[in-house]
Amino acid sequence: MKKCPYCGKEISDTVEKCEDCSIVLDKKAKEKWYLKTSTLIISLLCVGPFALPLVWVNRRFSNTKKVVITVIVIVLTIYLTVVVADSLKRILDYYRQINQMGY
Repeated sequence: MKKCPYCGKEISDTVEKCEDCSIVLDKKAKEKWYLKTSTLIISLLCVGPFALPLVWVNRRFSNTKKVVITVIVIVLTIYLTVVVADSLKRILDYYRQINQMGY
């Protein structure tokens, strides 16, 4: 048994056409760019939660895995937003102190 590279359904090794998505299977079937793991990782690192639709479109992931990835991305986004906001507040406080000293 193997998985269809387009929809992720389990299919027999001898089947030439996927029953679920009706795609003719070649031996060298190319995976769509937005289904590749490397694309997903790079997208998550670059645009964060805006890449979550790529997770939910990918039929190779189970619903549980999709939910776990979504929760992790959202928690990391919130954490990083709080850290950046705190850092900006500290920088502004530092510059206010410098201006009060007259430098």
